[in-house]
Amino acid sequence: MRLHLDPDDSDVDAYRLLTSIVVPRPIAWISTLSSDGVGNLAPHSFFGVASAKPPMVTFTSVGAKDTVRNVRETGEFVISTSTEAMMEAVNSTSAPWGPEVDEAAALDVAMEPSVTVAPLRVAGAPASMECTVHQIIEIGDSVLVIGRVLQFTVDDAVMVDGEPSYDLMRPVTRLGGELWGLPSPTVQMSRPT
Repeated sequence: MRLHLDPDDSDVDAYRLLTSIVVPRPIAWISTLSSDGVGNLAPHSFFGVASAKPPMVTFTSVGAKDTVRNVRETGEFVISTSTEAMMEAVNSTSAPWGPEVDEAAALDVAMEPSVTVAPLRVAGAPASMECTVHQIIEIGDSVLVIGRVLQFTVDDAVMVDGEPSYDLMRPVTRLGGELWGLPSPTVQMSRPT
Protein backbone atom coordinates (compact mmCIF):
# COMPACT_ATOMS: atom_id res chain seq x y z
CA MET A 1 0.00 0.00 0.00
CA ARG A 2 1.23 3.46 -0.87
CA LEU A 3 0.39 6.78 0.72
CA HIS A 4 -0.81 9.41 -1.72
CA LEU A 5 0.23 12.83 -0.44
CA ASP A 6 -0.94 16.00 -2.15
CA PRO A 7 1.62 18.80 -1.62
CA ASP A 8 -1.21 21.35 -1.74
CA ASP A 9 -2.87 19.70 1.29
CA SER A 10 -2.18 21.79 4.42
CA ASP A 11 -1.48 18.59 6.42
CA VAL A 12 1.34 17.55 4.06
CA ASP A 13 4.84 18.87 4.81
CA ALA A 14 6.30 19.00 1.30
CA TYR A 15 9.66 20.31 2.60
CA ARG A 16 10.12 17.26 4.84
CA LEU A 17 9.13 14.92 2.03
CA LEU A 18 11.50 16.55 -0.46
CA THR A 19 14.45 16.53 1.94
CA SER A 20 13.83 12.89 2.86
CA ILE A 21 13.33 11.64 -0.72
CA VAL A 22 16.00 13.67 -2.54
CA VAL A 23 19.00 12.16 -0.74
CA PRO A 24 21.89 12.37 -0.30
CA ARG A 25 22.35 16.07 -0.99
CA PRO A 26 25.85 17.57 -1.14
CA ILE A 27 26.37 20.57 1.12
CA ALA A 28 27.67 23.82 -0.36
CA TRP A 29 29.43 25.66 2.46
CA ILE A 30 28.95 29.16 1.08
CA SER A 31 30.97 32.20 2.10
CA THR A 32 29.85 35.70 1.14
CA LEU A 33 30.43 39.30 2.16
CA SER A 34 27.78 41.88 2.85
CA SER A 35 28.03 45.26 1.14
CA ASP A 36 29.41 46.48 4.50
CA GLY A 37 32.17 43.85 4.40
CA VAL A 38 30.75 41.48 7.05
CA GLY A 39 31.53 37.85 6.31
CA ASN A 40 28.86 35.15 6.22
CA LEU A 41 29.40 31.38 6.15
CA ALA A 42 26.39 29.09 5.80
CA PRO A 43 25.61 25.56 4.54
CA HIS A 44 23.12 25.01 1.73
CA SER A 45 22.10 21.46 0.81
CA PHE A 46 19.95 22.37 -2.21
CA PHE A 47 23.09 22.47 -4.37
CA GLY A 48 24.16 21.14 -7.75
CA VAL A 49 25.79 21.62 -11.14
CA ALA A 50 23.94 23.67 -13.78
CA SER A 51 26.40 23.68 -16.67
CA ALA A 52 29.80 22.22 -17.52
CA LYS A 53 30.81 24.73 -20.21
CA PRO A 54 30.85 27.35 -18.93
CA PRO A 55 31.12 25.83 -15.45
CA MET A 56 28.06 26.87 -13.42
CA VAL A 57 26.66 25.72 -10.11
CA THR A 58 23.36 26.33 -8.36
CA PHE A 59 22.13 26.60 -4.82
CA THR A 60 18.68 27.29 -3.48
CA SER A 61 17.87 29.14 -0.30
CA VAL A 62 14.50 28.37 1.22
CA GLY A 63 13.62 31.90 2.27
CA ALA A 64 15.81 34.95 1.75
CA LYS A 65 18.74 34.41 4.12
CA ASP A 66 21.92 36.44 4.62
CA THR A 67 23.66 34.45 1.87
CA VAL A 68 21.06 35.55 -0.69
CA ARG A 69 21.11 39.17 0.48
CA ASN A 70 24.90 39.23 0.16
CA VAL A 71 25.02 37.67 -3.33
CA ARG A 72 22.37 40.15 -4.47
CA GLU A 73 24.43 43.05 -3.09
CA THR A 74 27.91 41.96 -4.22
CA GLY A 75 27.41 39.36 -6.98
CA GLU A 76 30.06 37.02 -5.51
CA PHE A 77 30.28 33.87 -3.41
CA VAL A 78 32.57 30.93 -2.70
CA ILE A 79 31.50 27.31 -2.24
CA SER A 80 33.81 25.20 -0.07
CA THR A 81 33.52 21.42 0.26
CA SER A 82 31.88 20.27 3.50
CA THR A 83 33.91 17.38 4.90
CA GLU A 84 33.58 14.80 7.64
CA ALA A 85 36.38 16.48 9.61
CA MET A 86 34.49 19.82 9.50
CA MET A 87 30.97 18.48 10.01
CA GLU A 88 30.47 20.06 13.46
CA ALA A 89 31.57 23.48 12.18
CA VAL A 90 29.40 23.16 9.06
CA ASN A 91 26.39 22.37 11.25
CA SER A 92 27.19 25.21 13.67
CA THR A 93 27.15 27.76 10.84
CA SER A 94 23.52 26.81 10.14
CA ALA A 95 22.38 28.48 13.39
CA PRO A 96 20.25 31.64 13.03
CA TRP A 97 23.12 34.13 13.39
CA GLY A 98 22.32 37.81 12.89
CA PRO A 99 23.56 39.58 9.74
CA GLU A 100 26.12 41.51 11.82
CA VAL A 101 27.87 38.27 12.88
CA ASP A 102 30.68 36.69 10.87
CA GLU A 103 30.06 32.99 11.54
CA ALA A 104 33.61 31.96 10.61
CA ALA A 105 35.11 34.41 13.10
CA ALA A 106 32.60 33.51 15.83
CA LEU A 107 33.29 29.78 15.42
CA ASP A 108 37.05 30.02 14.74
CA VAL A 109 36.73 28.57 11.24
CA ALA A 110 40.01 29.43 9.51
CA MET A 111 39.49 31.37 6.29
CA GLU A 112 41.92 32.44 3.57
CA PRO A 113 41.87 34.83 0.61
CA SER A 114 40.25 33.74 -2.62
CA VAL A 115 41.99 34.25 -5.97
CA THR A 116 39.30 36.04 -8.01
CA VAL A 117 36.52 37.21 -5.65
CA ALA A 118 36.34 39.14 -2.37
CA PRO A 119 34.66 36.53 -0.13
CA LEU A 120 37.16 34.34 1.69
CA ARG A 121 37.22 30.56 1.29
CA VAL A 122 37.40 27.94 4.06
CA ALA A 123 41.12 27.30 4.53
CA GLY A 124 40.76 23.66 5.58
CA ALA A 125 38.33 22.65 2.83
CA PRO A 126 39.92 20.33 0.26
CA ALA A 127 38.19 22.12 -2.63
CA SER A 128 36.43 25.39 -3.32
CA MET A 129 34.79 27.20 -6.22
CA GLU A 130 34.91 30.97 -6.55
CA CYS A 131 31.77 32.23 -8.27
CA THR A 132 30.02 35.29 -9.63
CA VAL A 133 26.26 35.47 -9.90
CA HIS A 134 24.92 34.52 -13.33
CA GLN A 135 21.23 34.65 -12.45
CA ILE A 136 18.94 34.84 -9.42
CA ILE A 137 15.45 33.37 -9.78
CA GLU A 138 12.58 33.64 -7.28
CA ILE A 139 10.69 30.33 -7.12
CA GLY A 140 7.82 29.94 -4.64
CA ASP A 141 9.20 30.47 -1.14
CA SER A 142 12.79 30.02 -2.34
CA VAL A 143 15.57 31.78 -4.21
CA LEU A 144 17.63 29.90 -6.82
CA VAL A 145 21.11 31.29 -7.43
CA ILE A 146 23.10 30.27 -10.51
CA GLY A 147 26.78 31.10 -10.28
CA ARG A 148 29.58 30.96 -12.82
CA VAL A 149 32.72 29.32 -11.47
CA LEU A 150 35.72 31.60 -12.06
CA GLN A 151 38.27 29.57 -10.10
CA PHE A 152 38.61 26.06 -8.72
CA THR A 153 40.98 25.60 -5.79
CA VAL A 154 41.90 22.01 -4.88
CA ASP A 155 44.36 20.73 -2.28
CA ASP A 156 47.07 18.62 -3.96
CA ALA A 157 46.65 16.05 -1.19
CA VAL A 158 43.21 15.01 -2.51
CA MET A 159 44.17 14.79 -6.18
CA VAL A 160 44.35 11.35 -7.82
CA ASP A 161 44.93 10.93 -11.56
CA GLY A 162 44.20 14.59 -12.21
CA GLU A 163 40.93 14.89 -10.32
CA PRO A 164 39.77 15.34 -6.72
CA SER A 165 39.24 11.99 -4.99
CA TYR A 166 35.93 11.45 -3.21
CA ASP A 167 37.62 9.01 -0.83
CA LEU A 168 40.27 11.58 0.14
CA MET A 169 37.94 14.61 0.34
CA ARG A 170 35.42 12.70 2.50
CA PRO A 171 32.44 15.00 1.84
CA VAL A 172 29.34 14.83 4.02
CA THR A 173 25.76 15.12 2.82
CA ARG A 174 22.36 16.01 4.19
CA LEU A 175 19.60 13.47 4.45
CA GLY A 176 16.07 13.76 5.85
CA GLY A 177 15.29 15.28 9.23
CA GLU A 178 18.43 15.73 11.32
CA LEU A 179 20.33 12.95 9.57
CA TRP A 180 23.65 13.53 7.84
CA GLY A 181 25.33 11.18 5.40
CA LEU A 182 28.93 10.20 6.04
CA PRO A 183 31.31 9.29 3.22
CA SER A 184 30.24 5.87 2.01
CA PRO A 185 32.04 3.09 0.17
CA THR A 186 32.30 3.62 -3.57
CA VAL A 187 32.14 1.29 -6.55
CA GLN A 188 33.55 1.86 -10.02
CA MET A 189 31.42 1.24 -13.10
CA SER A 190 32.40 2.09 -16.66
CA ARG A 191 29.78 3.73 -18.87
CA PRO A 192 28.53 1.45 -21.61
CA THR A 193 29.77 2.23 -25.12
